[in-house]
Amino acid sequence: MIIKVEIGEKSFGHNVLYKDLSLSINANERVGLIGRNGTGKTTLFNIITGLDKDYAGEVTIRKGSVVIASRQEHHGYEHLSPLEYILADLPEYTHLKHVIDTYPTEMSGSNRKMQAFSDALERFAVLDYYTVEADITRMLMAYQLDEQQINGQLGNLSGGQKRFVELVKVQRSMADISLIDELTNHMDYVAKEAFLEWFKVARGSVVVITHDRDVLEQVDRIIEIRDGKAFTFTGGYSDYLRTNASRITGQVNEYAVQRRRMANLRDDIVRFRRLKEKSRDPGTISRFKSLQSKAENELADLSARDKPSFWIDRESAQNLNTKMTEAYSEHKAKNIKVRTRGSGPESNRLLIDVSKLRLGYGDEPLFHDISFQVREGERLRLHGRNGAGKSTLVRAILAKAAELPADATQFSGSIAVEREIRIGVYEQEVAAALLHMTLGEAIEHVYDSKDLPINDQKIKQLLSDYLFNPVTDGAVEVSRLSGGQKARLQLIAMLAGEPQVLILDEPTNHLDLPSIEELENALVDYKGAIVYISHDSFFSNHLGGTEIIVRNT
Repeated sequence: MIIKVEIGEKSFGHNVLYKDLSLSINANERVGLIGRNGTGKTTLFNIITGLDKDYAGEVTIRKGSVVIASRQEHHGYEHLSPLEYILADLPEYTHLKHVIDTYPTEMSGSNRKMQAFSDALERFAVLDYYTVEADITRMLMAYQLDEQQINGQLGNLSGGQKRFVELVKVQRSMADISLIDELTNHMDYVAKEAFLEWFKVARGSVVVITHDRDVLEQVDRIIEIRDGKAFTFTGGYSDYLRTNASRITGQVNEYAVQRRRMANLRDDIVRFRRLKEKSRDPGTISRFKSLQSKAENELADLSARDKPSFWIDRESAQNLNTKMTEAYSEHKAKNIKVRTRGSGPESNRLLIDVSKLRLGYGDEPLFHDISFQVREGERLRLHGRNGAGKSTLVRAILAKAAELPADATQFSGSIAVEREIRIGVYEQEVAAALLHMTLGEAIEHVYDSKDLPINDQKIKQLLSDYLFNPVTDGAVEVSRLSGGQKARLQLIAMLAGEPQVLILDEPTNHLDLPSIEELENALVDYKGAIVYISHDSFFSNHLGGTEIIVRNT
């Protein structure tokens, strides 16, 4: 065992995040850390690394172990180049480099410094740091950063590119414990395959926060944070689904028995009270009073227990017997409610027609002769590497629909979009204009921009449908929302006004497993057309459709 975590309690204000949470990580194992958005996965990483010390409990890390963790925010590091940033975070690099660079001019006559210099040279070689700059450059280029970006400022990179920088930092550190937080969200299929190859053979233990099912399928063990505790599942994602379904059905049975017992106790309390009131014999009164008190105490104990969070994946849920299906449907955890156009007259109407299109910037097109048609009810997947032009193509379609100029040069070909078509868009990042609004203001802004009616009651209903607190969360600034919460705001914005076409750019990023499944189910039932970009193979296999390859020229 390389890490042991024992947390009696961790709270934020009145919100108890963990209660008697216990987990351990073994040497050289691959662990996937999952849980609903807001259950405290990133907080757990911060506790392990020592960034968060405000908790009751203890974290034990094997003596001498080197821990490396990815960052989500880069405030204060924007001026560094990606290369400088990675080097500064590598274990021992800064200290060893300082000794090697400065001691030769200072160690004359100092045996201590001469020994320190000799030790530093040896340690530098052991850590393979003599070629580290070339290694980092090569790894960054494999994730599609060019030399100008590698040597430019970190602050100029996109969110996805910063994640690649974090990944290279973790990979090159060769730490005993690597903590990786949602780093595959912006990867294309080539980059993710490279990550998975590294993940399988990486030195030391790797713990990854992710809901990427391709990654979860490759882990040795899954730890789920649920109801303030940690639950362990041996094996990968498929094993997790089987074990989880078995555990949850047992827990649903126990909870149903508990609920029936509580109902019986309430009846008993009323009955004992009435019998006590009707009795005249002091001994009989005392006996019924004692029985009533005993029932009230047991009811209070059962009522004080928090309701467990029940979730079973759709395939496993379909195999439940009728009685268990009814019990699970009654007690399962609340999920997002994705409301799409689920009914309407069948139509084969042509909505989008792209013919021999060449788009790009400057003097060169990104791609040549892309052609496809999208009719009502059809699904079309745009597939290709990051930077191949998928998002550029989507923006050009949206510009055509809005009768606005596109930001890219159209070298040849054509785009035709049905007039006054309603398009809902899910983008990888929340629009900058919404970041400094409250969540309630952002929803109102989205509806106003589409000339749709909106009022406080509708806003609260939407907040509730997407697992926000309808009373308090409307006043939270969008910039303060978690990645999962911002993703749910994107869904609200996309579906406003019952669009006839949905365009989704990596929609599973940041969503937890139950929310991904709810989205997939809703999209399967959706009667309009869907154009999507996704490197989540589970999502694309479920949604299906025609595949268009977009590649650089």
